[in-house]
Amino acid sequence: MSKDNTVRLHRVIKAKAERVYRAFIDPDAMAKWLPPHGFTGKVHLLDARVGGEYKMSFTNFSTGKKQSFGGVFKELTPFRTISYTDRFDDPDMPGEMQTTVTLEEVSCGTEMTIAQQGIPSVIPVESCYLGWQESLELFAYLVVPEIPDAL
Repeated sequence: MSKDNTVRLHRVIKAKAERVYRAFIDPDAMAKWLPPHGFTGKVHLLDARVGGEYKMSFTNFSTGKKQSFGGVFKELTPFRTISYTDRFDDPDMPGEMQTTVTLEEVSCGTEMTIAQQGIPSVIPVESCYLGWQESLELFAYLVVPEIPDAL
């Protein structure tokens, strides 16, 4: 975390890079793990290709207030890199964020590094960092378990 409106995170996930990568480009997966605690999520559009767009919204479960955002995929290198832009629809949260996720297979799973730059100044960086930590907790619950086909 830094004070230059950038959040940086690092995790080692006990899952293959293919599963980790897929969780960033599968709309059902994103709706399950990306909303931080206390929010629901809906993916309205996801065209997972370079130049493809996505549109998503989070809804505060307590208040019902919705925040929508979207962006464009800038780089998709299977099982290695995901890079995309984010822009809130709310004019009070101007600017474009850039998120880059890098993946590297390691002996016990996948090393994942995330950098999100250009967070709107009205969002405290530490709140964004906390939200990412909560999302990544949910992320691990999705990608780590290996469920047999019979279930």
